[in-house]
Amino acid sequence: MKRIYMDNAATSFPKAKGVAEAMTNYIENIGGNVGRGSYYNSYAAGSIVYETRELLCKLFHFDDPLKVVFTMNITQSLNMILKGFLKEGDHVLISSMEHNAVLRPLTSLKQKGIELDIIPCDNEGFLDPNSIKQYIKSNTKLLVITHASNVCGSIQEIKEIGKICKEHDIDFVLDSAQTAGILDIDFYDTYLSALTFTGHKGLLGPQGIGGFLITNEFSNKISPLIEGGTGSLSESYSQPEILPDKFESGTLNIPGIFGLNASLKYILSLGLENIRKKEKDLAKLFLDGLHNIENIKVVGSYDISKRTAVVSIDFQNIDNSEAAFILDNEYGIMTRVGLHCAPLAHKTLGTFPKGTVRFSFGYFTLEEDIFYALESIEKIAKL
Repeated sequence: MKRIYMDNAATSFPKAKGVAEAMTNYIENIGGNVGRGSYYNSYAAGSIVYETRELLCKLFHFDDPLKVVFTMNITQSLNMILKGFLKEGDHVLISSMEHNAVLRPLTSLKQKGIELDIIPCDNEGFLDPNSIKQYIKSNTKLLVITHASNVCGSIQEIKEIGKICKEHDIDFVLDSAQTAGILDIDFYDTYLSALTFTGHKGLLGPQGIGGFLITNEFSNKISPLIEGGTGSLSESYSQPEILPDKFESGTLNIPGIFGLNASLKYILSLGLENIRKKEKDLAKLFLDGLHNIENIKVVGSYDISKRTAVVSIDFQNIDNSEAAFILDNEYGIMTRVGLHCAPLAHKTLGTFPKGTVRFSFGYFTLEEDIFYALESIEKIAKL
């Protein structure tokens, strides 16, 4: 039985060409730490780390590699920003499509005096930017939003949202987990204060590496969540204020950064426009095929221009968990079933608590895989 991977919204597979080789090269041939040694191998590692910051600047149209901070993933990035910025009495806004990476730290912060409002999206997962204005208060300090849903792929109008934040002097943080490496994101054109990213999804890199890009102004408002050795200003007992050191205590995941370096070069050589077109074509092929299958409900919009290649379906004749098991056990198709760490989104879409079976395609998904998946779904829908 062949195995077909359709869970790229969880993590991309396979990874970009050159990722494994780059990580192996560091581990086997370089090995030196960054900022902790005055010898060639340390400098060689440092050069790749800095170059990776530069590549992220190029990808996101950002201007300063020193304002690119590495973390272990986007969840850590969001926690560092939310818990380092928000103070008692502050008001924060999110949409009803947010992942638990945003919802859970804010729920925790509510117990410490933070005010939270969740702005409703429609039943296809879209936020009307104009609806934001009615939720803004005198103490509104921050708006956090996911660029695209990890449940149904709905893409938010982040430029319009950013304009509203700018008009009302509200800092704007973007969760790009589902769009970095797929959609073109311009940091300044979107009026962002910070852009959080993870390396292992659309960026086609390894797990364990993520980060954020941040303005000086916003950085000055944030206290570091983790403090310690940075390899800089070692004579001081206090955490350095310079970037990126302020937020990069301890040894970085250098093998992960080497892998990310390779995946970024691969993505930039392909071009985001080509990646987006390939994924749109795959999603359209899949959605068109689902139209003809009974006992299947597609969650979200059919408008391919407004969504990513993340498609959730709800089986009407069989439990979704059983359907996902059959897909894997009998047809070799790997999906993700359940609530996808996004209960807010499922409540918005009307799929809570049952959840959905999520198919998420990537640049390496083949058209023949789509046809095979549709055939398999149709058979299950007839059970």
